[in-house]
Amino acid sequence: MNKTHTEEHDNKHIQWRGASVKALIPFVVFVIFYFGFSLWTRDFSKVPMTVAFIMSSAAALMLNHKEKLGKKVEIFALGMGNKDIMIMCLIFILAGAFAATAQCVGGVESAVNITQHFIPSRFMVLGLFVISSLISLSIGTSCGTIAAIVPIAVSISQNFGISPSLVLGATVGGAMFGDNMSLISDTKIAASRTQNVEIRDEMLYNLKIITIPAILCILLYLLPVFSFVGSVQVVGELTVDNYIKVIPYILLLIFGVLGTNVMLLLFLGIILNTIIGIHYGAFDIFGAFGCIGDGTSNMASTIIVALLAGGLLQLVKYNGGIAYILKEAGRWITSKRTCEIVICLLVGIIDLFTANNTVAIITTGSIAKALSEKYNVNPIRTASLLDTMSCAVQGVIPYGAQILIATSLAVSISATSFTVMKGLFYPLLMFLGIILSVITIKNEN
Repeated sequence: MNKTHTEEHDNKHIQWRGASVKALIPFVVFVIFYFGFSLWTRDFSKVPMTVAFIMSSAAALMLNHKEKLGKKVEIFALGMGNKDIMIMCLIFILAGAFAATAQCVGGVESAVNITQHFIPSRFMVLGLFVISSLISLSIGTSCGTIAAIVPIAVSISQNFGISPSLVLGATVGGAMFGDNMSLISDTKIAASRTQNVEIRDEMLYNLKIITIPAILCILLYLLPVFSFVGSVQVVGELTVDNYIKVIPYILLLIFGVLGTNVMLLLFLGIILNTIIGIHYGAFDIFGAFGCIGDGTSNMASTIIVALLAGGLLQLVKYNGGIAYILKEAGRWITSKRTCEIVICLLVGIIDLFTANNTVAIITTGSIAKALSEKYNVNPIRTASLLDTMSCAVQGVIPYGAQILIATSLAVSISATSFTVMKGLFYPLLMFLGIILSVITIKNEN
């Protein structure tokens, strides 16, 4: 039979089961397996996220003994092949290639050099926040930004006697700001695709939530207590080459805000990075291919998690788990406002257990979409709440990758997670922004 079926056609012919709390067992398995082992070993890197999803997916396949295994595998595969999941994975691939080629060219170093030259040294704590924000906004990853900037922050702390809490807190906070606003951040890609909205629209909506927190954070870092008299040695001499190497970042931001398709932008950005890299001798054409290949490979774990999460959620939905959550949530949700509170709590709790904001968004995205449709919440706003809440939680958990990377690179100043958290203002202010946004929301459609 040569007839092909669309995803919508297949979904219509699935006999969805009624609400059942047993369908949520895979989520319990996930939490126990990942969070439990991580607490036991006191190391959240011991259990790869992909393994945790494989175990929870196996638990989902074992449920509903009356259904044939082959049928359940087909449903799982249908979830993996969901249109939004596939588009998300494609953007992940292009984003990884773009970030890798930009790094090979020297774009990160150039961006750091430019910002250091234009920020007065007496405001270097604020400068670290701004530098981290710009780098994270450009490369779309808070972890990569923190790895690049923390050594500079440590040097500033050692040479000028500035509190390690302030320099590390400003660095991590700035990285979280940029990650939350970047067009190529995996959290933004996941949030927009799970709600089927444009990445640009979600990014612009984020400004409604994080503008006040960002301004308050900047004002805090402008206080005299966070200033010092002295000078900071910059990375190197500022040249025209530095400006040329950051052109792909600038064009990505400008045309992304203007509404250009993000996949087209990323593809063109990869080409432009390749041209710049070959011109400056950073690599030849085959070296460029290697950078692109490495960049796409670096996204493999994220893509696998997205695929497994898509399949798992489809099975949970098939067994009645999503229907059960919606039914129970209905007891608490009485308005658009309470719906938004539940969405924020769901993604925040999952992030606490997984220490991964992208996974939290992917896991709760379909539930948030169903709740939003039922209670008439703007899908763009839902995507923004998922993105912002997950980033806020991720920024303050001491076992999150961001704080762990910062402390591992700051051993020379004896930094601990508590050290970073004492100077980490921005994620806490993000919570304030979310609360204000939910309280003040009225009848937005």
